[in-house]
Amino acid sequence: MTDATSRDGTRSGSTAQPVGGAKGPDELRRQIEQTRGELGDTVEELAGKADVKGRAKARAADLKDRAGAMTVHLRGSAGHTVRGEAGRADPPSRRARHAVRAGLGHPRAVLVAGAAAGVAVAASLARRHRHGPC
Repeated sequence: MTDATSRDGTRSGSTAQPVGGAKGPDELRRQIEQTRGELGDTVEELAGKADVKGRAKARAADLKDRAGAMTVHLRGSAGHTVRGEAGRADPPSRRARHAVRAGLGHPRAVLVAGAAAGVAVAASLARRHRHGPC
């Protein structure tokens, strides 16, 4: 059975769809250009997702920037804590309270600082084990 096209642009048979989606050659060209643009965007998006190394570098740079900003913030709050609000030195218990509050607000920074301290202690112990307690 062959599908024949009637005068109104529909096929005879089980599906009555227009033969072409466009109303003319200009409309067809516009649809092609739109589809090409969408396809190009999709290809760029997929290429970006496939670039694991590039994404990892971008993520590392972002984390480095955030860690730097966090360091500046914590140094500023630590300086404020040591000086006190009236310009005098705070008692150690008050400084400790401020440090704990700052740490609770920034758990990642505390985790990074703890990990760095752990690495420093482990390196010190390994060096002492190798060379003795000299």
